[in-house]
Amino acid sequence: MKRLYCGILLGCLLLSPAVMALTLEQARQQGRVGETLNGYIAAVQQDAETLALVKQINEGRAHQYQLLAQQNNMTTREVASIAGLKLVERAKSGEYVRGINGQWLKK
Repeated sequence: MKRLYCGILLGCLLLSPAVMALTLEQARQQGRVGETLNGYIAAVQQDAETLALVKQINEGRAHQYQLLAQQNNMTTREVASIAGLKLVERAKSGEYVRGINGQWLKK
C-alpha cells in the first residue's frame, strides 16, 4: 500500500505543469474568460487557475501593445482599444465578450 502511494506521488511530481496548465483557447471554450473592448481578457470565473491565466495573457498583451504603439506613434491604450474591438468581433459562438455596459454576453 505504501508503494502505491509513493508511486502516485511520484507520478504527480513528474507531470509537467505545462501539461496541466490551462490554455487561453480552453478557458474561452469553457466559459472561464472573455474578451473585452479594452483589448484584455477578463475572468468570468474567479478560480485561481483562471485568474493566473488572465494575468499572464494580459501581461503579454500589454507588452505587445506597447511595442506596436511605439512603432506606430500611438498610445498603448489606442492600440489596445483597436485590438479589443477586433478580438470581440472575432469571438466564436458560445464564447463570452464584455459589452459596453460591462455585462458579459455570450456570442
